[in-house]
Amino acid sequence: MTITKNIIVPGKHTKPIITDVFFNEKNTLKPIIIFCHGYKGFKDWGAWDLMAKAFANAGFFFIKFNFSHNGGTVEQPIDFNDLEAFGNNNYTKELDDLETIIDWISTINDYKKEANTNNINLIGHSRAGGIITIKAEEENRIKKVVSLAGVSCFEKRTATIGNLEQWKKDGVKFVLNGRTKQQMPHYYQFYEDFISNKKRLTIKRAVSNLKIPYLIIHGSGDTSVLIDEAYELHKWNSNSEILIIENANHVFEASHPWNKKELPKNLKDTTDKIINFLN
Repeated sequence: MTITKNIIVPGKHTKPIITDVFFNEKNTLKPIIIFCHGYKGFKDWGAWDLMAKAFANAGFFFIKFNFSHNGGTVEQPIDFNDLEAFGNNNYTKELDDLETIIDWISTINDYKKEANTNNINLIGHSRAGGIITIKAEEENRIKKVVSLAGVSCFEKRTATIGNLEQWKKDGVKFVLNGRTKQQMPHYYQFYEDFISNKKRLTIKRAVSNLKIPYLIIHGSGDTSVLIDEAYELHKWNSNSEILIIENANHVFEASHPWNKKELPKNLKDTTDKIINFLN
């Protein structure tokens, strides 16, 4: 298997997009999967590498990347060495980053014998479930889309958390990262960007307008994004498929770090279901 880690793709917002590719080199064109991590996530989290290998072994060209402002750096792509970048992230930057990766794989010559640029598919975990759906609705190069424990609404996560007036006055609010114990900043620009782009950033609108195959996967034991949001997504698009993984949590029983050599059962089952859907 060919695995190339930490490719530097220039982003549109001054910071690079650190990118990995996984594929079995056979000089045959393979469907492309682009995987997007969620809030407080990163491409090397937990079992994502094992998941990438499973997709590559199933005949896909798999790409995963760090959003340019996720808080990682070129030197330290794991965890959050650049909290200033994290605080200046927003939804439209993530949409731009995803478009940059789609453009990159569509034009780079290194993989032209391996990656089928006419068959690009998106998987988004958690917050990125909304990002990929919005991008798929506005980008005709996308063939299929998979929401993995995905959110159904950005507004309630943007406008109603904490005291809005205090946030505006202070210019920043902080959220504790339970794993790293860092106080993660959110600058007020995050709210301003959402309000300025509210129509575009309405997941319900994007889901309702999707004309391509759309799979919604959610764990029944998810306490981070409740299963009700999966049912909302499904309700908004009558052609969507919904799959509930019984007792699975938000990360399908993976954790960070993940030192085992096999995927947890729930994440393996989820990966198998996605492979069947994409095939």
